[in-house]
Amino acid sequence: MDVFEKRVTCPHCGHAIHMMFDTTCGDQNYFEDCPICCNTNHVVLHIDELHQTIQIFIDGDDEQIF
Repeated sequence: MDVFEKRVTCPHCGHAIHMMFDTTCGDQNYFEDCPICCNTNHVVLHIDELHQTIQIFIDGDDEQIF
């Protein structure tokens, strides 16, 4: 599965939004605006080839990770 769509929850407004993910580019770390509230979401996509799973982490861009 190279490209897939997933329904996720916006951490800012709580609405369910549909996002497209392309796994052909490997692990990804990017920002994407919510189409409902226009706030920026931080998206991290990790491909675990050993366990053949895809992990998606989404948080608000105002959250700090230490």
